[in-house]
Amino acid sequence: MKKKNLSVKKKIHNFYYKKLDDPRIKRIYLNFKKKLSGHIKNSFCVAVSGGADSMALSFLAKCYSIENNKKSYFFIVDHKFRKNSTLEANLVKKKLRLFGISSNILTIKKKISKNIQSFARDNRYKLIINQSLNKKIDMILTAHHVDDLIENFFIRLLRGSGLKGLISFSKIKSKLKFDDKIFILRPLIDTSKKDLVYISKNTFNFNVNDPSNLNDKFLRVKVRKLISNLEDDGLSLDKFKLSLKNLDKSNFAIDHYVQKNICDNSRYLKLTKSIILKDDFFNQPDEIVFRSFSEAIQKVGKRNTFARGAKVENLLKNLIFSNNYSKKTLSGCVIQKFQNSVIISPEKWKNTSKL
Repeated sequence: MKKKNLSVKKKIHNFYYKKLDDPRIKRIYLNFKKKLSGHIKNSFCVAVSGGADSMALSFLAKCYSIENNKKSYFFIVDHKFRKNSTLEANLVKKKLRLFGISSNILTIKKKISKNIQSFARDNRYKLIINQSLNKKIDMILTAHHVDDLIENFFIRLLRGSGLKGLISFSKIKSKLKFDDKIFILRPLIDTSKKDLVYISKNTFNFNVNDPSNLNDKFLRVKVRKLISNLEDDGLSLDKFKLSLKNLDKSNFAIDHYVQKNICDNSRYLKLTKSIILKDDFFNQPDEIVFRSFSEAIQKVGKRNTFARGAKVENLLKNLIFSNNYSKKTLSGCVIQKFQNSVIISPEKWKNTSKL
C-alpha cells in the first residue's frame, strides 16, 4: 500500500479511536461490542437509512471492524417513494466516504403498494439479503433501538398479537423468514434513541430527516405520540423492560410445553413427509394446542411464516368440536380427521375445502 493511502487510513482510524475517548460514546460502544460477541465470524453488513440511528450504527460498526479486523459492507437503500430519496442516498454515501466507509446504494424498482412503510421495509430487506447472499455474509446489522422496541410492542398490541408476537421483536438475533440463511442482528435493541442521536451528532454530525416520521397517517407515528403521553403519566423504560422480561419468561414456559406436546403427541412420517396428531395433542391448554398445531402445519407445508391465526383457530374448532371428516387445506397442507387422530400431509389434492 502506498504511503499516502497508509497515511489516510491511519488518519481515519485515529478519528474513530479519538471519538471513543468520549465516556458516553465508549459506554455505548462497549455494550454494542458485547452484543456482537459470538455472532460475527469474518464479515457482516450494515443497513443504512441515513437517519440518526443508522448513522450512529455506522460509526459503531466501523469502530468494531477496525478493532477486530472484520470486513464490513454498508448498504443504503433508495426506496424511491420520496422525491428526494435518490439525492439523500447519494448524500449519505458521500458523507460516509469522508469517514472511510465505502457503501453501495440499492434501489427499489417496484411500484409502491398501499402500505408504504411496510412495502419499503420488506423490499429493503430483500435487496440487502440478496447482496448478503452474494457476498456470503450471514449477519445484517440494523439500528433498531429500545424506542423501536416499545413502539413495536404497542403496534402489535393494537393489532391483537398474542404473547409470542408481542415479544418477538425484543430478540437480538432473528430471521425474517423461517428458511432464511441470513440473520438480522439488533445490537442496539437496549440502547435509547437519545444515545444514538448523541453519537450521530458528535461523530459524523450528519443525518437525513424523514418527513414521514411526523405524518399522522402512519400508525407508528400515532403510537409514538401515544407512548409520549404514557411517559407523562409514569411509563418508564425500566418499568417497560421489567414487563417485557416477565412476558418473555411466560413465553419460554409456554414454548417448553409446546415442544413437549409435539414430542409426546405427534409422529412425523419421513416417507410421506406427513405428521400424525394423537387425540391427546388437542387435550392441552388452548395456547399450547394453537402453537403446536401452527408449528406442525409450518413444518409440513414448508412455509416461511406461520399460517394466519384466525385461519388456524377456525380449523382447530372444526377439528375439535365437529365430526366433519372432509379434507381441509391450509398453508400448503391437507388436514384430515380420522377417528381420534388428525393427519397433516403436503398438499397434493385439488378437490379439497380451502380455509
